[in-house]
Amino acid sequence: MGFIGSETSDLRNFMLGWRDIRPAALVVGPTVMAFLTLAAGVMLLASGATPGDPERLRWLADHAPLPVIEVSHFVSSIIGLMLVLVAFGLRQRLDAAWSAAVTLLALAATLAVLKGINWGETVILTGICLALLPLHAAFPRMARLSRIEVKPGWLLSAFAAIVGAGMLSLWSYHNVSYGDQLFWRVMVSADASRSLRAWTGVGVAFLVIGLWRLISTPATPAIVTDHDPDFERARAILAQAERSTPDSNLALLGDKRFLFSDSGASFLMFGVRGRSWIAFGPPVGLVCERLELLWRFRELADAHAARAALYAIGPDLLPEIVDLGFALQKTGESATVRLADFSLQGRKREVLRRNWRKAAEAGAVFEVIEAGHAAFCIQDLKDISDQWLSHHAGGEKGFSMGRFDPDYINEFPCALVRLDGRIVAFANLWTTAERSSFSMDLMRYGEAAPKNIMDFLFVELLSWGQQQGYEAFEFGMAPLAGLQGRPLAPLMTRVGRLLFERGEDIYNFQGVRRYKDKYDPIWSPRYIAAANKWSIGIALADVSLLSAGGMTGLAKRPRGPGAAPADQPQPLVRKSA
Repeated sequence: MGFIGSETSDLRNFMLGWRDIRPAALVVGPTVMAFLTLAAGVMLLASGATPGDPERLRWLADHAPLPVIEVSHFVSSIIGLMLVLVAFGLRQRLDAAWSAAVTLLALAATLAVLKGINWGETVILTGICLALLPLHAAFPRMARLSRIEVKPGWLLSAFAAIVGAGMLSLWSYHNVSYGDQLFWRVMVSADASRSLRAWTGVGVAFLVIGLWRLISTPATPAIVTDHDPDFERARAILAQAERSTPDSNLALLGDKRFLFSDSGASFLMFGVRGRSWIAFGPPVGLVCERLELLWRFRELADAHAARAALYAIGPDLLPEIVDLGFALQKTGESATVRLADFSLQGRKREVLRRNWRKAAEAGAVFEVIEAGHAAFCIQDLKDISDQWLSHHAGGEKGFSMGRFDPDYINEFPCALVRLDGRIVAFANLWTTAERSSFSMDLMRYGEAAPKNIMDFLFVELLSWGQQQGYEAFEFGMAPLAGLQGRPLAPLMTRVGRLLFERGEDIYNFQGVRRYKDKYDPIWSPRYIAAANKWSIGIALADVSLLSAGGMTGLAKRPRGPGAAPADQPQPLVRKSA
């Protein structure tokens, strides 16, 4: 009885000790077990490349069929490669990787006996398997193994392990004459041919896995269109949001995914391209729910083995970004005009005042129609939009910029400019529920529009905003503006500064900044954030492709002859990578 009581006491002490160290074990478990599993895979690859113990092999050959020995040796090497790759999934905390690792380790421990009575391998593999079993809770990500994000560095490491095993095999059997024979014709009982078959099988398996990873993508949530109930939820939140920005209205473009708060009073919108999940702007709705939504978004992307990124972020969201542990990169500066301070009076406004007056004297008349009324003149707006697109490269946009879609245009108030009663220019307006600011999305004009039509439209819009009680007008972002080119600045910042100064053939970076400066705006930085600094460049490229509609959209040229007039730059590109 005393012996049994002692065993019970020891078990109780062990359970209490495990309970104390379990939280720490779950934190370091994925990293430690990924390293041990990787080491186990390399061990199996090396074992398959080196000769077995002759005495053990002779005894095994007397007691087991030769095909069992050969198959066990071959399969063990393939399992070695699989363990190397599954280690990546363990590092990413995938539940499926945990299940696969436990299964593969148990199978490899058995095969180690059948291929050559390798008791040492069996003990090591069994020990790793038993250490992995109680750590299941450390692998909460429910994505399938097909969603493992195998980075180039991981693939290179696996390739190096395979090459190393092959070189070890060549060195181990350098005195064996097999180079002039086809490997499938070599005597199956020879260690050299067994090693060569295993090495070839591992190489072919690695090639197949590498090609498969190039074309596979993580699971993608569905896009919410205007036919989905969630679209109405987003519209309702926009109408009464405690905190939103004008470009939050891009939620109604019909190309976003949504993540809603538990209360249903806030949402975060995002787009997906490949393995990048990119949230656009800050969460919309209640300020107190912003951080929780951002964490849920990161965890959701993490559960799908995707890269989470946040785009078009202002400085007010930086505390939350720090809490998330994200890296930041400045992408430009956004211009905001305080309407209470705006006036056409004074010498600084002389050019702007003259341009506005000339357009008015030419007969331009400004008006704003309410949301829902654009449907009555939608064909006229479409004709203007088509004329505008015929002179501008790239075609219609998306994600971070609006596009001409009748249903989308009809969601918002619309500013019109008429000439002799005919519409010659328009802009759909982004408003906010709290009237803190407003902006315009598409600003397009036809060939019949008077010169300086943009200055006329902006001045009239600023005056309209003052009358409606808005606090500010947002001109949108000047891409790459405000980046520092100092020698100690981050590399991406210095490259961005170089593009801003010398990339006018690519985009009118400095022209956009100069145009908006005419209105004496307040400039504030805009950022992109991601979990790692290296992934920011990938996220920026994916934002550009999402906005342009893919590589085809980026390469698209104007549909018709001519180009935009030099005196009428394009200042309202909303966001740009």
